[in-house]
Parts: sequence; structure tokens; C-alpha cells
Amino acid sequence: MSPDRETDLRADRNVGAQAGAGVTGEGKVLTREGWPVTGASVTLLGADGAQVARAVTAGDGVFSLDGVPAGAATMLVAAPAHEPRATTVVVPADGAWHVGEVRLRRQGGSDVPPPGIWAIDVTHSTISARAHHLGLSAVTGRFTSFSGVITVPEDVTRSRVEVEIDATSIDTGNTQRDEHLRSADFLNTTEFPTLSFRATGLQRGADGWVLAGDLTLLATTRPVQLQLSYSGSGPDPWGGTRAAFSATAELHRDDFKMNWNQAVGIGVAVFGTTLKVAIDVEAVLQQ
Repeated sequence: MSPDRETDLRADRNVGAQAGAGVTGEGKVLTREGWPVTGASVTLLGADGAQVARAVTAGDGVFSLDGVPAGAATMLVAAPAHEPRATTVVVPADGAWHVGEVRLRRQGGSDVPPPGIWAIDVTHSTISARAHHLGLSAVTGRFTSFSGVITVPEDVTRSRVEVEIDATSIDTGNTQRDEHLRSADFLNTTEFPTLSFRATGLQRGADGWVLAGDLTLLATTRPVQLQLSYSGSGPDPWGGTRAAFSATAELHRDDFKMNWNQAVGIGVAVFGTTLKVAIDVEAVLQQ
């Protein structure tokens, strides 16, 4: 056996011996929005700056640091396409060490996106709405065909958003229900095949950004406010730059003259009049 190989084996045995001592720390690495980060490296440095433990997160974002000595330490968490994070921690002398959640911000995850014109990537974006059924469960539908452009100037508060949605693309996972939603009782896609949203202003709200705009549905236009969050931007594998946004809103069918409903024998409406809208958008910077 070569001397180098013997050195490697001794080092492995020393690491194994250290792993048998100390405590075990368990935690989870998530994005700022709460999604698990797979393959993130979690490194623990002792007071002298030497590495004392290391782990890599699994598919659910969970990691386990074994054989960690007690005392103050620095925990470094890093993952591709995310900004690294360093945190000072104190490892208990015995028992389990519950590290908790570590949240990472995507690279480019500043408070506002870079200026430019961003085209929505429909393949990696979702526009959905939920409504109560019989006052019990919720029915979720999504539009599978839409297009849009997000224009971000230097003054981000003057950002513009233009989106066109194909009303016929509504999909709830049930053919009969989808046909009913396309009928004159609801979306009336024969007469009004398109929904549109236009926004020309962005303001800070109590819980983030508020994007105010006008939604046109069934030839009726009403003001709508989207509670908007920006998740960050960064390079993609194809040489482009992408940004991620999410938004929520609450609509009322009555505002758009979508008044159909049917009461069952106990006096409960089949569909609720409130729609909870959820939007997740990935957009590509146009060169």
C-alpha cells in the first residue's frame, strides 16, 4: 500500500472517531419562499477556523451534522444559484442540537429586479385560482396558455406589466367541469376568449410590493391589486438571465358579472363567489 493511501485511511479513521463524539445537529435549508434546497453544503467551523463537521442537504433540504463538539462555531451554508450565508451558532454540550431552518436568498435576490424587458416563460410559470365547492373543499384551476411582458425601468415604481390569458385554456383536471367553466355561465369563452391584465405602477406595501392594475374579464374591467414578491434573478444554463416573481390576489366573481350559481337542498351554493388567485412567474431578460 502506498504511503499516500495509508495517510488517507488514517485521516478517514480520525474523521470517523470524531463523528462518534459530540452531538448531532439536524436542520433544513430552504429558499426564502420556503422551498427545500437540494445539494446545499453545510460546513461548521470551530473557534480556530478549522472545519469540524460538514453535510450536504437531501432532496427535502434536511441535513445532519454528526460528531459536533460543544461550543461556539460558525455555520456556513452554500448552494448553487444562491447567496451563501454565515451564522454564529452555539452547540450544546449534550443531547440533540436542533439547528432549525436556514433560509437562502437566490443570487441577485435584492429587493428589486435589474432594469430591462422580461418575457414571461410560460413553461415555468403558473396562473391559478381557487374557489370553494359546496362550502367545503376547494377547486383549483389554472390557465395553461398565456403570454406577458414585464418592463422594469431604473425607477422600479414605474414598472409595467402586460399579460394576455387564453380563457379557453382553463384546466381543473376534470373535462366536464372545464367545459362548464368555458360556457356562458362562467368565462363565456366563445364570446370573450381572452383575459387581460395591465399594470403601470408598483408601490411598497405593508408586507412587500403592491402591483396595481386593471383586469379585463367578460368585457368588464376592474382595478386589481396584486401582493407581489420578487424572488431574485440569475443566469440560466442557456446563457440567459432569469427572474422569479410570485403574487396573490383575491377576486369576486360578481365584480365581473360572473353571477352563475346553484344552491343545493341545504341552501349552500355550489361555487363560492371569492376567487383566490396565485401567480408564479419565471421571466427571461430580453437582449
